[in-house]
Amino acid sequence: MTRTFSAFLIILLALGLCFCGPGPQNEDPQPDAQTEAKSVWSLGIYTGPTPFELSQPEDLSNPVLTPSDVTDFDADILAHPFMVVEDSRYYLFFTVKYGATEEGGIGLALSDNGFDWEYQQLVVDEPYVVAYPYVFKWQGDYYMIPETHTEPSVRLYKATDFPLEWTYEKDLLSGDIFISASVAYYNETWWMFVSPEGNDTLRLFYASDLTGEWTEHPMSPIVESNPDIARPGGRILQYNDALYRMGQDCDPTYGNQVHAFKITEISPTSYQEKMLEPPLVQASATGWNAKSMHHVDLLPTEDGSWIAAVDALGLIP
Repeated sequence: MTRTFSAFLIILLALGLCFCGPGPQNEDPQPDAQTEAKSVWSLGIYTGPTPFELSQPEDLSNPVLTPSDVTDFDADILAHPFMVVEDSRYYLFFTVKYGATEEGGIGLALSDNGFDWEYQQLVVDEPYVVAYPYVFKWQGDYYMIPETHTEPSVRLYKATDFPLEWTYEKDLLSGDIFISASVAYYNETWWMFVSPEGNDTLRLFYASDLTGEWTEHPMSPIVESNPDIARPGGRILQYNDALYRMGQDCDPTYGNQVHAFKITEISPTSYQEKMLEPPLVQASATGWNAKSMHHVDLLPTEDGSWIAAVDALGLIP
């Protein structure tokens, strides 16, 4: 082979590589089931022998409710489930939202066993955003404190025809932005844990009467500049004569797990708490709860075990 012909072959090879483009090793891989699935917020059920030993029941496949179950609103987010039992029937109230516009309301689902749920309808629908429907029973009546983070108030609703009809009663707090207000009656005093905008601060208020005057605690904010523990993550639990608050961990990612905090001292002048380990719930890196779990609502059952309504962000086929 002459030197001239060899040089000609080299030029042809170079031109061929240039025109043909990158080889097969740079092609996109075929999507698998995980990449085809859409990451959404949905609702699930956990159980355990105590409030602090929770897991998914073996005979249950989570999530139990997804946005596709909502029939009266174009939802792509379900979150913040609060569960109550009345006459042996389970009622679940939760945030229903369309994320792109922040529109939505408070949804309701029913169950006879706490595992199998059927969506009913929106029960609170306001011209502003409502979420985190903190539902509780007091002196024979049901009340709800939904988060209204676009409005400068903590609003109290009362069930006029439980579970479908709710009427606004009054503002418990006003003049600021309040996130995820969570209340409990303990030692003849009402206590409210609530965050301002952001995920790193927790304020504490108290009152002698639910609808009376609320006063900010002298040690408030009780958490400051700490996104690991500040933002409320579910109902305040009263267990073995002690209070436990639920706090979501928003560092390094939003709502990646929920811790329980045992309140060791609470009075109008003092406050102390202790974080329990391990977390109550946490993201698993796979499946329906792959990315986040940021809410826990606990109830005792007749056999002495516990059932919890939880939410999660993850992949649903």
